[in-house]
Amino acid sequence: MVSNSTKYAGRAIPRISLHDFEHRIDEITQQLVQAAENEGFFCITNHGISIPAIEDIFATSANFFALPDTIKATVPWSPKNVGWEKNAQVRPSTGTPDMKESYQIQWGSNMTNSWLSSNHLPKFKETALAFMHHTQSISEKLMTCFARGLGFPDDFFIKAHDVSRPNSQTCFRLLHYFPVDPTSPVPKGYFRAGAHTDWAFLTLLFQNAGQSGLEICPGREAVTSFGIGDTWTKIEPAPGEIVCNIGDLLMSWSDDRFKSTLHRVKAPTDPKTDYYGPRFSMAYFNQPCTDCLIQGPKKKYPEVTGEQFTRNAMARNFAALQAKKEALQKTVVNQTITEIAI
Repeated sequence: MVSNSTKYAGRAIPRISLHDFEHRIDEITQQLVQAAENEGFFCITNHGISIPAIEDIFATSANFFALPDTIKATVPWSPKNVGWEKNAQVRPSTGTPDMKESYQIQWGSNMTNSWLSSNHLPKFKETALAFMHHTQSISEKLMTCFARGLGFPDDFFIKAHDVSRPNSQTCFRLLHYFPVDPTSPVPKGYFRAGAHTDWAFLTLLFQNAGQSGLEICPGREAVTSFGIGDTWTKIEPAPGEIVCNIGDLLMSWSDDRFKSTLHRVKAPTDPKTDYYGPRFSMAYFNQPCTDCLIQGPKKKYPEVTGEQFTRNAMARNFAALQAKKEALQKTVVNQTITEIAI
């Protein structure tokens, strides 16, 4: 059974309004920079996307995941980071697959042959792209503020994440976490989403109210490490709010000034307080064009392209995963030897 020994702290997560953005940009920039330097997580409100619009895209997502697996498999996940996967993502923190399915959508040429046919879900592509346009617009406001905070030109990060270019890597991910039986103990090694950081620039997460599980653990000091703490904070979904978190890319681009915070979707363990039903969320990962140049103002890390940063992040993740698997195998061997000795 999953341990209930997790330590929690009631940290205050900043809530930042984008109301009257053009006239309040300096105030908003100050609030965003403060949140990025400390928690690495924040919620934005008054961002311009209505609650009905968010509910509509959640309904579209639910309709996709309700399709038979054989239909979803017509757009399989590929190394280009697009397509549908099920129980396939393994985190270095756990060494076991996340218990979920997802469909990853991009803007550029990577989506060739990866859009679900309209024969299976009419207007799916049009609906998804319209929502992505709205989310991109919000992302660009945040990018402007972070550019100012780091001393770059206002459009610096916007140009690096130009979704009109064919080599854009920005990704919109629809997520479905499977329901868990509250009458039975959660199996050992069951994780909805193991602890991780996002390697992208900035993530905008949409959640359904009442479908809890997201938790954060601030304290990471260097983008080159998996350094973590052990005290978590629950982030309860609220209608209309967008939960944002700094990614490894922005942490590197800020010379580790901004923090990419560890987070997870915890498996439910207490029927009195935890949510056991199906959980839907949507994450918009702002990821750089492959040829953009990445280096912070203090040049703490060598200059790399967007493609190189992605490749390095994947290699670091793979190495950590292999180390985790080896550690798990050693644990199994040691347990077997102990049982034989007994």
